[in-house]
Amino acid sequence: MNIKILKSLSLVAIALFVNGCSLHEAPKTALTEEQVYGDEENIKLLLSGLYTQWRNTKQDRGGFMFNLGTDEAKQGSQQIRESSIQGSLDTYSSGLNAANTSLAEQWNKRWPVITAAAKAIFYAKTPSLQAQARFIRATLNFELVMLWGPIPIIDLNNMREARQPEKDVFELIIEDLEFASKNLADSQADKKIPTKAAALALLGKVYLSAPTATGIRDYEKAVTCFDQVIPKYQLIENYADLFNTTINQNSSESIYAFQFINISPDNNMAQHHAGSRAVADLDGNCYFGGYDLIMPTAYYYNDKSKGGIWEPGDTRRQGSIRYDFTLPDGRVPKITWTGQQDELEPHTRKFEDIRTQGKQNFWYSGGLIYYLRLADIILCKAECLNELGRSDEAIQLINNTVRKRAFKGNIPVEYNWQGLSKEQLRESIMDERMRELGFEGWRRMDLIRTGNLVKYVSERNPWAKASGTIKAFHNRYPIPESEIKQNDQINETDQNPGYQ
Repeated sequence: MNIKILKSLSLVAIALFVNGCSLHEAPKTALTEEQVYGDEENIKLLLSGLYTQWRNTKQDRGGFMFNLGTDEAKQGSQQIRESSIQGSLDTYSSGLNAANTSLAEQWNKRWPVITAAAKAIFYAKTPSLQAQARFIRATLNFELVMLWGPIPIIDLNNMREARQPEKDVFELIIEDLEFASKNLADSQADKKIPTKAAALALLGKVYLSAPTATGIRDYEKAVTCFDQVIPKYQLIENYADLFNTTINQNSSESIYAFQFINISPDNNMAQHHAGSRAVADLDGNCYFGGYDLIMPTAYYYNDKSKGGIWEPGDTRRQGSIRYDFTLPDGRVPKITWTGQQDELEPHTRKFEDIRTQGKQNFWYSGGLIYYLRLADIILCKAECLNELGRSDEAIQLINNTVRKRAFKGNIPVEYNWQGLSKEQLRESIMDERMRELGFEGWRRMDLIRTGNLVKYVSERNPWAKASGTIKAFHNRYPIPESEIKQNDQINETDQNPGYQ
């Protein structure tokens, strides 16, 4: 749904949209927006729908589209063969263009939520409700501006439907998150509602990530935000338990997570796309089956002796990646009918839901999908400290937290970081973020903000390496053709360079 169409929708229609209702179900009696949303209960209803629609951008196949084409994740061979459009997200071929429907779908999913959030911000009288809407708008604007560059600004006080400078977009994101950090509660019984700490954590990531050309990147401000968050949370003892669906995943480490369960329509379906086709063909109710949409690159799943990232004794390796595909009953799957030979290569295990084993298809996977968690914020703070010339402090922070947990409290001497230069620590933190946060949705932004997308992807993603076509302009996605055709404030000349 493009921005021009959204402009003509009433808030009632948007509310029905985000709650999954047909527009034809709207009341026959026309009401003004002021009449409908003069009642705060209606805004609460709208926000409830927005949380669901925002969450659902992480659901099913679409939840992985931005993860593809990195040095961390790739598509399986059969997926590449089945769709050149989707495949181009890894190959960076000519199919990665304005007509790419895989990307257009992700663009179109987000604007109705942003627009409805802007309406809620405008009409809400209660600061806490306005803060929730501002948090949602900020998250999606942050994602869009990082991946597409300049985007429209949807704000009923100052609507700007043409693409706006990144500086202006980031200023609105910061304004939203500052308001949210002051007006959200310290804790929420309903875990889909963000807390003050979630707003501060994201605000810190915004200050860390804003392009330097905007003048907004500020490591000191980022550290100030992170320092208000870190003391409120605690790393859990066992890394693998973060992804264990049989225990409470809303643990002391989770700052904000998308709340899924293994019952439709609230299942995330992630395992369906992250698991092995060979397993699926042998047993459709094996909890680690799937269809190879997204798989780890060799750089992510190999140990250092084979050119990968893993150090001996790091427990995160087995907690993150499945190497053994023997079924619980002892059966051993074989390469499937596709003949692509990668169905039994290592796969991520972060979306496995053992509750489905022998009972229902892996499509019903329903573990939480993390958005913000403590380990990420610790690593972000360390990155900022390094950029501020406080590298030794950054090293100690990482050694004493995420790496200490990774090695069960006893880091081998040879892997206890010390004496790294600023540049060495930059590279080490990037690897550490992959070890800690692989497949959790941050890698493309990490590569973009550090200027490493082309360098790392061209070396480590097999499809991009084979095609040899990734270029600097691929740091941004193309503006969808549908948006250009239907939004009279955006035309062909506004397209990102390289896609014109």
